[in-house]
Amino acid sequence: MRAWMWAGLAMLLVAQGLCAQQAPLQLAESYQGEVQVEQYWISEKLDGVRGRWDGEQLQTRSGYPIRSPAWFTQGWPTQPMDGELWLGRGRFEQISALVRTSDAPEQDWQQVRFMVFDLPTHAGAFSERVAAMARLSEHGSDYLVAVPQFRLASTAALERELEQVVAAGGEGLMLHHQAARYQDGRNAALIKFKPYDDAEAVVVGYTAGRGKYQGLVGALVVEDEQGRRFRLGSGLSDAEREQPPALGVRVTYRYNGFTSSGLPRFARFLRERPVAR
Repeated sequence: MRAWMWAGLAMLLVAQGLCAQQAPLQLAESYQGEVQVEQYWISEKLDGVRGRWDGEQLQTRSGYPIRSPAWFTQGWPTQPMDGELWLGRGRFEQISALVRTSDAPEQDWQQVRFMVFDLPTHAGAFSERVAAMARLSEHGSDYLVAVPQFRLASTAALERELEQVVAAGGEGLMLHHQAARYQDGRNAALIKFKPYDDAEAVVVGYTAGRGKYQGLVGALVVEDEQGRRFRLGSGLSDAEREQPPALGVRVTYRYNGFTSSGLPRFARFLRERPVAR
């Protein structure tokens, strides 16, 4: 989920007097093309909102409660689960808006599925956790689904799978080593594999940083060749926030397709374009 969306959600919840509860949160590394594919479980990287089930309630990745209907989580196990709230491919904006709305009509949740991809408190290797997740269907909930996990025999097969998933509207793939334990923070045994597009835009302004970036640049405001303006905050180093690319400078950013409004999706600053001298 986009950082500014989470920031807005967090401020809303803080205003309501709710406090985040910190829990172990495993994060993936990016694919570098140097893995033994046959040792990994593979799944589609779902285009949704990450959710945490603590055994009693759904939470955001930051620990804030998600106000889903009571029937949505009825019958779920007391075991903590890590997953994705998902409406289907290409529907990120809808699920994001639903999660951020505290008084959404209950029927809006009927198409949502909590796609479980890990069990944070399970002490076993990932292969054991895959087997445990396969038994989640025994709880009889239509809204609780284990993310399908499968194997591939080679890098070539992995690349073909990525092409097929992306062609069908998916975001990418996740690779999880069969022997990996769940751990807090970045885990080199958990890998995300997805394509990136890149393009260039001109810096036309800045936004002010907040929190730890107080006094620095929060994001670059850029304009692309089509005249569309958007922000690039993710990807900026502390040094670049202190001395950002100058107005009029062309920068390169990477992104994953486009939103329904035509803006680059998950736009991330990559580098300043070298200026010919």
